[in-house]
Amino acid sequence: MNAPLPRNAAQLHRTPAHPVDPVFIERWSPRAFTASAMPRSELMTMLEAARWAPSAYNIQPWRFVHAMRQDAHWDDFVGLLDPFNARWARNASALIFLLSDRFMPARDAGPATPSSTHAFDAGAAWAQLALQATMLGYQAHAMAGIMRDEVRTKLAVPDNFEIEIAIAVGRQASPASLPGGLREREVPSTRLALAQIAFAGRFPDPALD
Repeated sequence: MNAPLPRNAAQLHRTPAHPVDPVFIERWSPRAFTASAMPRSELMTMLEAARWAPSAYNIQPWRFVHAMRQDAHWDDFVGLLDPFNARWARNASALIFLLSDRFMPARDAGPATPSSTHAFDAGAAWAQLALQATMLGYQAHAMAGIMRDEVRTKLAVPDNFEIEIAIAVGRQASPASLPGGLREREVPSTRLALAQIAFAGRFPDPALD
């Protein structure tokens, strides 16, 4: 079997236009994992990094429900992914479901109120988890393809929580370990040019392009 891509493989495919820390380039979303166990302490470090993410009013709406390879919940967690994701994510070292509370906590005598930023805040926590995973020599791959109704039932998720994504975390394996059709896609993706996403003063008028 071919060797896994080197840890700095992303730097062969990605060139930042301005100086950034290498971790932002090295973080990507592979699907080939080694099917190896992960020390619980390292998963806790990733979740600790996520815990320190910023959030509106510091309400910290994110919640993480996790399973580690070979524990009693592993097969259940794999079964909560859609079939496309399950066929490669089963080789991860940990699976995590990210939830976010859709309501702001009640204050004083008032009721809980809907939050307009719960998903945004949870995304910040996911990003910090993913960057910490990269710093520890792992990669984290977020998945929207999950069985949401089954997740809510199986994991006893309260109604006020949105089921955002699942996250597979593991050490990279060779692309040759992937099922056919996925091997060719196992390449770090590029990004839009900065000029296409960042604008001075106002959003550009397409009619003037």
